Amino acid sequence: MQRRRLKRMLIGAFATCAVLADAGAAAAQAAASNEQVAISTPPAGADAWVKDHSLGRALPDPATAEPAAVAAFFASLTPAQQDQLAHAYPLVVGNLDGAPLQLRYRANALAVTAEVATARARAADKSLDADQHALAVSRANDCQALLTPGRQILSFDPRGRGLVSEVFGDLASAQRVSVIVPGSDTDLGHFDRSVEPLRSPAGMARALRAEEQREAPGTRTAVVAWTGYVTPVGLGPDAVTSRLADVGAPRLARLLGGLAQTSSPTAPPALLCHSYGSVVCGTLAPKLRGETTDLVVLGSPGMGVQNADELGTGVHVWATRNPSDWIGNVPYLEVGGLGHGADPTSADFGAEQIASTGAAGHMGYFADGTASLHNFAAIALGDYQAVSYRLS
Repeated sequence: MQRRRLKRMLIGAFATCAVLADAGAAAAQAAASNEQVAISTPPAGADAWVKDHSLGRALPDPATAEPAAVAAFFASLTPAQQDQLAHAYPLVVGNLDGAPLQLRYRANALAVTAEVATARARAADKSLDADQHALAVSRANDCQALLTPGRQILSFDPRGRGLVSEVFGDLASAQRVSVIVPGSDTDLGHFDRSVEPLRSPAGMARALRAEEQREAPGTRTAVVAWTGYVTPVGLGPDAVTSRLADVGAPRLARLLGGLAQTSSPTAPPALLCHSYGSVVCGTLAPKLRGETTDLVVLGSPGMGVQNADELGTGVHVWATRNPSDWIGNVPYLEVGGLGHGADPTSADFGAEQIASTGAAGHMGYFADGTASLHNFAAIALGDYQAVSYRLS
């Protein structure tokens, strides 16, 4: 009973701070949101895939196969055999970290096309009520936009609110790679916005890559907009626990494992973790090994630790928060699994404090001309001398 009461108090504190700081009625409504169902299992078709012996051998189990084993398996196939699997199991191949990039793009185009047809058929169902009809139309439109020529969809899963990730640039030849890890309220329907694009992972990724090209036009770069986990909705119960981050972190680890097989940048991919995404990155960080990974947190509610040392030696942590970001008003604490620990922008946390001059609000860090966007690009490029620091 006491734990439930404390949970309600923390949720209320998060929501109240957000409402007061952002003057948003939507934030108050979001506080009552239902808990989300995390996705940890392989996508549709995985069971049939595991049972398929049409190639005369076992196919790598999507639930357990390491990206290196997946890469070795596909390297042993002919192009015709690869295409056969992509057409038979587009959702499996399209989400299989370690599979060839171009094959995944093709498989995901097939999967997205199928989802467009499914959503349109649902929208034509006369038995649907107005809300269900609107959701079906929205899903069809969101998916159709992903089929625009030139888009490189690295992963797609229509379950629940929908998961999708996209590559900007030539990932196979990139010298520097970055991954955007977004926070709450990101999903298929909010992955790419034509209005206020910087509120979406795709918009953030486009802005980062454009800045990288401005700062280092001779460097080949690629940015992955990764919405590969189920995020919290609003400031409800999920926002104050690490439950969804605990499921998302292994999925992010698999992405990085796949990139290690299918790309060869000069340094590990930089992780840019926004809002609740920094909880995901904080959960993953102690498990990272090898060459140091640059991990940038922006607008963070905490990383699940009290100081950067607890994140292990595999990461170099950078942090920023602009003065008008409402996230600075949430309780930076952790009690009984509720809350996300210390403020990464506090002086004693141990992260490098970078400037975000010009950024406004919780979603303004990738705006053109801001110090934050410049710094993100400089860090992603490995140009550390160009980074500007926050003044004390």
